[in-house]
Amino acid sequence: MANRNPTGILFNRSRPDATRLNVRLCRSFLCRLRGLMFAKTLPPDRGLLLAQGRMSRTDAAVHMLWMRFDLAIVWLDDDWTVVDARHARRWQPFLMPAKPARYILETHVENLGRFAVGDELRFEETPAT
Repeated sequence: MANRNPTGILFNRSRPDATRLNVRLCRSFLCRLRGLMFAKTLPPDRGLLLAQGRMSRTDAAVHMLWMRFDLAIVWLDDDWTVVDARHARRWQPFLMPAKPARYILETHVENLGRFAVGDELRFEETPAT
């Protein structure tokens, strides 16, 4: 049975020199619901990639309640193109992308400058060990 929430590497194809992120792809409802709530830290080379069932602004909205640190939030469309990117402050109640999105990247706030609207990303799943 395939892993419902696999890990992998996220590449910014528009900026080959950009740092690659080690991410977990959250497809399950529980993984998306929890997100990074209650996490104590997040290393700069890591992130969580939330996969929604469809393109939507509303479904792609996030909150920062119960967060202990700020995040960079990057929204992607069906083609893995960045449609919005913002600095999310801890305990901020609500953030919605400017355009419909299917994927939401939650990563260390220092990574915010590594993504711009229009950048094309790629996710490569790493084999489970």
